[in-house]
Amino acid sequence: MLNLIIFGPPGSGKGTQSARIVEKYHLIHLSTGDLLRDEMENGTPLGKMVRKYIDKGLLVPDEIVLKELYQKASTHMDAPGFIFDGFPRTIVQAEALDRLLEKRNIPIGLVISVEVDEEELFRRLMGRAEDSGRSDDSDVIIRRRLEVYKQQTHPLIAYYRKQGKIITVNGMAPVDEVFGKICQAVDKHLIDQNSHSVAK
Repeated sequence: MLNLIIFGPPGSGKGTQSARIVEKYHLIHLSTGDLLRDEMENGTPLGKMVRKYIDKGLLVPDEIVLKELYQKASTHMDAPGFIFDGFPRTIVQAEALDRLLEKRNIPIGLVISVEVDEEELFRRLMGRAEDSGRSDDSDVIIRRRLEVYKQQTHPLIAYYRKQGKIITVNGMAPVDEVFGKICQAVDKHLIDQNSHSVAK
């Protein structure tokens, strides 16, 4: 099973890359952002609770995110693999995800970090706000989201580097070039994984 994580700051293009990875490698796309937005759009009690955090540029509490992700993942355990998009966002979430997957003997194989300069992120997000009118894309909220990312999510690079699973990709490059670099890393991982299995 091929299990990937892709993360990067808001506006880094990780959602676009996730969609391409899903199509090429036939993975199940697990996006906490999509899961929680569905709840908000449907006006569920959970969605109303989540909106209070999102509209303030804050992270949704771990226990809420973990429960939603686990329920979604548990229905696809026969899939070729998963790509986790926007999760984990904190060290606590990363440790919980590791425990969940190790219990089933399907650990994370590779972690892709898409890196983009902060001013470019701000420019992209402000452009998206003008196009979509998203309530979480105002000037002040964008700055807060980027700061939250730096404080809570960026430390994941060191966490996964210790596990030897992290690769960093320059998200300032054209979309096709970024995807090409990701595919090179994923294909190398698959070759290494197959070689290891044969050696056993």
